[in-house]
Amino acid sequence: MSGPAISKHLKVLEAAGLISRSRDAQRRPCRLNAAPLGEVAAWLERYRVFWDASFDRLDDYLRQMQVKGGPHEERP
Repeated sequence: MSGPAISKHLKVLEAAGLISRSRDAQRRPCRLNAAPLGEVAAWLERYRVFWDASFDRLDDYLRQMQVKGGPHEERP
């Protein structure tokens, strides 16, 4: 990966608040800010719980349909 490409990626991460950059002579050290990642993880967890419950209900419904329907007969 080229230097300008790395710089562009770092600018995007900095704009998103995921890293902070400082200057030390010719070096530009970066520091990870993990707090926004925790917020994303919490947001995703809420949706994971929702979708897990939805798929569990769908599984239950499909099992009930199989029991009620029994073997399907071909129609002429």
